[in-house]
Amino acid sequence: MRIAATLFALCLITSPALAQERTAPPPGATAYIIAPADGATVTSPFTVRFGLHGMGVAPAGVDKPKTGHHHLLIDTPLPPLDENIPSDDQHRHFGGGQTEVELSLPPGKHSLQLLLGDQNHIPFAPSVQSEIVTVTVE
Repeated sequence: MRIAATLFALCLITSPALAQERTAPPPGATAYIIAPADGATVTSPFTVRFGLHGMGVAPAGVDKPKTGHHHLLIDTPLPPLDENIPSDDQHRHFGGGQTEVELSLPPGKHSLQLLLGDQNHIPFAPSVQSEIVTVTVE
């Protein structure tokens, strides 16, 4: 019982150190998808172009004020905004500072959304994200 109580107390003491610190974006910063347009019908592969207003793009790991890098969310809701953005087929990272991608998706309807991450892949607070764009792949 003493060991459990000690472990619990240790968790309470160290938990603030484990929390991810979030960076504030400049006021009015917005991310958006330039292309394809919402509701577009496309053939695979197609190009997705990323837009960003009020901030700059810098590679992951670069600590430069008022910059971040893009993450493209495919057919998935926003991840928890106080954690690192996952890296998988539905959460594509563009840590090299890329502003577009050629995307291959299977036929059907798909949702696309941008989420800007800081140098550590953590969303800004408040988050800088695009509207959801829906495309149909033929």
